[in-house]
Amino acid sequence: MSSSDLLQIALYLGALLALVKPLGHYMANVYEGRWNFWPERWFYRVTGVDPAVSMSWVAYATALLVFNFAGFAAVYAMLRLQHWLPWNPQAFGAVEAHTAFNIAVSFSTNTNWQNYSGESTLTYFTQMAGLSVQNFVSAASGMAVLVALTRGLASRSGAEIGNFWVDLTRSTLYILLPLSAILALVLVSQGVVQNLDPYVPVAGSQQVLPMGPAASQVAIKQLGTNGGGFFNTNSAHPYENPTPFSNFLQCLAILAIPGALCHSFGRMVRDTRQGWVLLAAMLVLFVPLLLITVYAEQGNLEGKEVRFGAANSALWAVATTAASNGSVNSMHDSFTAIGGLVPMFLMQLGEVVFGGVGSGLYGMIVFAIIAAFLAGLMVGRAPEYLGKKIEAFEMKMASIAILVPPLCVLTGTAIASVSPAALAGLQDRGPHGFSEILYAFSSMGNNNGSAFAGLSVNNLLVNFSGGLAMLLARYWVAIPVLAIAGSLARKKHVPPGPGTLPTHTPLFAILLAGAVVIVGALAFIPALALGPVVEALR
Repeated sequence: MSSSDLLQIALYLGALLALVKPLGHYMANVYEGRWNFWPERWFYRVTGVDPAVSMSWVAYATALLVFNFAGFAAVYAMLRLQHWLPWNPQAFGAVEAHTAFNIAVSFSTNTNWQNYSGESTLTYFTQMAGLSVQNFVSAASGMAVLVALTRGLASRSGAEIGNFWVDLTRSTLYILLPLSAILALVLVSQGVVQNLDPYVPVAGSQQVLPMGPAASQVAIKQLGTNGGGFFNTNSAHPYENPTPFSNFLQCLAILAIPGALCHSFGRMVRDTRQGWVLLAAMLVLFVPLLLITVYAEQGNLEGKEVRFGAANSALWAVATTAASNGSVNSMHDSFTAIGGLVPMFLMQLGEVVFGGVGSGLYGMIVFAIIAAFLAGLMVGRAPEYLGKKIEAFEMKMASIAILVPPLCVLTGTAIASVSPAALAGLQDRGPHGFSEILYAFSSMGNNNGSAFAGLSVNNLLVNFSGGLAMLLARYWVAIPVLAIAGSLARKKHVPPGPGTLPTHTPLFAILLAGAVVIVGALAFIPALALGPVVEALR
């Protein structure tokens, strides 16, 4: 790697780490109720929410499911009826039922997997009122679940873990909305389009230049780790990502909130060292995999934008798959075998190396509970984490949370690998073709949304099986996490003793990173061996 590549990586990591403490401190203040302006109070009065009422984990999970289902239904209705709705500059028709099902599931689960071309399928109204709204509230839902789990760990008594409606409102109003507004304005200054103009035909040719309110959706798609793209070519499109500076800002926005939430977590459990350990474990996994990918892509400019180059393309690929973001600024199908393996493996680790806003950190905390349990077994002591004893119920819920995503990925991949409908849509055969299938279901089954490409996905089989994988991967992780939160909230805090495993040390960070890798490796190395590993050896 050149010194320029290393300098760009160092600049990115430095900027990311510089944001962790101030942004994390701000978000902790938000969730602890230190911000309480009139829009929030007005919203509670209008909706009848009593912010003083705390919920059990069952009530919290019910509210989450009801709200997210309402979002799914609203997006599905808009897609099916968009030809009758306003702001339709190209007279687009209704979206087919199975395509609309997949899109609605995708955006309501914070996955943003795309089986369509935005500029030739969706109206401005659908993009704004449907997809952009879900970009905010699906991200806020993940943040709310994290806050509930944090309260369960921090609680000294009581079974309540907070109020879902309050956490959702504060996440959206005080964090996602202001940050997105600032980023959108900066992106507009760089040339990202933001208008409601009709498409512009190019004189003397048949080409038509798409327009639309892109900057506002691009901002929240990155900050909310939603991913997807306003245009089909996503963050490689010059109207979405025109300059190296816009590229740097968008890539930084992908990991800014997931990284800063580690500090928020430490503040809220009254021990900031716990947050730094979780962040350290993420970096222990992220940095080596980033360096491997940048090295593997040296000299390979196929499928990459020359204005970004190989290093920034590899950096984006690793960042977007470490987080459950899924936006891309290059074609992952054109990466080398090893360069394509790393983003795939990052998703298969469970989207916990930063991961989605909220969802990544609560997934990493689940692994921390597992690591503490394993350490307790090794020394013959009842395991505990942050003063709460880890018992059978917590381990059952944690097992569900870490096993459901691999089950979704491997089952979907197996079905697609023998299905004539899926195989007919493959661009390649052999190990690379298998990688195209495995990547697609790794993306959907871990709520990532990025595309390897090379596989035609807008068909009944992939839309239905992928939609099912997205639903299971989102809620059969979130609900067990809330169950853990409720169980821990009821338990008394146990003061640390001589035999207590310290969970704020570098040793625990290494143990935690090892637990993440072992689970991912055991689940996916056989599948990876059939795809990118064989391709690399050939």
